[in-house]
Amino acid sequence: MALPAGMRALAHRNFRLYFAGQAISILGSWIQQVALAWLVYRLTGSAALLGITAFCGLIPQLLVGPLAGAWIDKHDKKKWLVGVQSLMAVQAFVLAGLCWLDWISPGFIICMALILGVLSSFDAPLRQSLIGSFVGSRDDLPNALALNAMLFNAGRFIGPPIAGLLLGLTSEAFCFAINAFSFMALIAAILCVRSQPPLRAKGSVGEVFKEGVMFAWRTWVVRMLILTLIALNLTASAYAVLLPVFARDVFAGDATTLGWLWGAAGCGAFASTIFLATRRSAPAIVSAVVAGVLISAVSLLVFATTTWLPLALGGMVGIGFGISVCNVGINMVLQSTAPEALRGRIVSFFTSARFGFDALGGLLAGFVAAGFGAGHTLLAEGCVLLLFVVFLFTRRQRLQVQIAAAHQGAQDGH
Repeated sequence: MALPAGMRALAHRNFRLYFAGQAISILGSWIQQVALAWLVYRLTGSAALLGITAFCGLIPQLLVGPLAGAWIDKHDKKKWLVGVQSLMAVQAFVLAGLCWLDWISPGFIICMALILGVLSSFDAPLRQSLIGSFVGSRDDLPNALALNAMLFNAGRFIGPPIAGLLLGLTSEAFCFAINAFSFMALIAAILCVRSQPPLRAKGSVGEVFKEGVMFAWRTWVVRMLILTLIALNLTASAYAVLLPVFARDVFAGDATTLGWLWGAAGCGAFASTIFLATRRSAPAIVSAVVAGVLISAVSLLVFATTTWLPLALGGMVGIGFGISVCNVGINMVLQSTAPEALRGRIVSFFTSARFGFDALGGLLAGFVAAGFGAGHTLLAEGCVLLLFVVFLFTRRQRLQVQIAAAHQGAQDGH
């Protein structure tokens, strides 16, 4: 049976296996993320500590991620993905145990967040760079990446409300245990995949890393897209750190309110990936990326200035849509135009900019909010992002022309 164009990557058996396992794993990860944020704020009531915890969970991707990309390009990606996923399950079990025994403290939480961040530095580039081998076709790779992002955002839409419900009925420890078991699904799926392993890079890790850096530095399109990622995630993505503050102090709510706010952002992000899954032209994806940055800035300003929950939920939908269109669209363009041998390193640069500057932005937002309030913090970040939109509009046409040429060159080379 022929699949719709927006789901064509699912025609490949290996990608279907990965898709099913990742669907379960992602749901568990979102449940843990909401439970962890709520635990921190319940124990300490500190917006700054929310920022520190988010920072520790993401900053290893900025510091370790680029070298991890060079390292994984030299090794068996499938084997190491299974190993990393297993270690992430252990981390979640330990977190659940500490919480259940009531031995948890801010110091333990920060330590566990750092461990998860280091593991994620390897997990993200491993998974992303393997997707090409799961579909075995460069034409279907952008669709596979969009569907992969759709899974992430569907989990973001469904997971937080479930987490809010579970937190009301059970405990944070139960949420962490659910996440630990969810990793088993992806591990089982990867073990069932039958595919040709991607070619391994030759040379030392330093030489392989230098080759990737030189490619990224000499390619204007890559530099421009990475800069866009940095601007967006340093500002707009920091909203997530402050959501517990808005849920309790601005909207006088509880964990359920937090779940709805996070779920609204996930709803917007999920819609964005449906939109991107039907895009075939690289220049069209570039236009969507530029529009995504603009939507993020405007939605951030709306959310920051309202105390009416329904309007805030609408703002969260816009923020989720704009950020996801930008992040996923850039990933699609980078992977579909990058040489096969450099894909692991290009993905690692993407994840470093995406999550590393998300970490820095979250830390900054936490400290600024502690002094000036969460609303004023997001208002200032929305204004800064609007200025970047003006700069990006002046580069849009050049981006479209060069990406179309790079995409054609990659297809001819393949």
